[in-house]
Formats: sequence, C-alpha cells, structure tokens
Amino acid sequence: MNEEPREGKKINCFECRHFFVTHEPSCPYGCRAMGFKTRELPCAAVLHSSGESCLCHDQKDRPDRP
Repeated sequence: MNEEPREGKKINCFECRHFFVTHEPSCPYGCRAMGFKTRELPCAAVLHSSGESCLCHDQKDRPDRP
C-alpha cells in the first residue's frame, strides 16, 4: 500500500467502499467502481497502469468506534 498520495493522503483500498475480495487465487482483489479484478491491490494497479492515483476512491462509512 505504498501508493502516491492524493490530496496529502495515501489511497488505501481496504478503506474504500468499491473494494472487494474475490477469493480467486489468480485475482484475489477487485474494484466495483472500475469493474476489474487483479492480483495486486486495485489502487496499485491503477497507479502502475496510469501513473496517477485512483480517482474512484470513496471512503467507507464507518460507525464511530468506542
């Protein structure tokens, strides 16, 4: 998860509402927003292929923790 920062923070797929785990050994991670599965985290795949940070990242709504 060493992606380039966007607006001063690193993109983390595990905190994105579009991220999912496929349970397919060849492509264990996916992005619903972009419609693909990949071997690496989707944010890293986007960074490697386009040279830019993911623009589809949408922070999950998380209830306040105690």
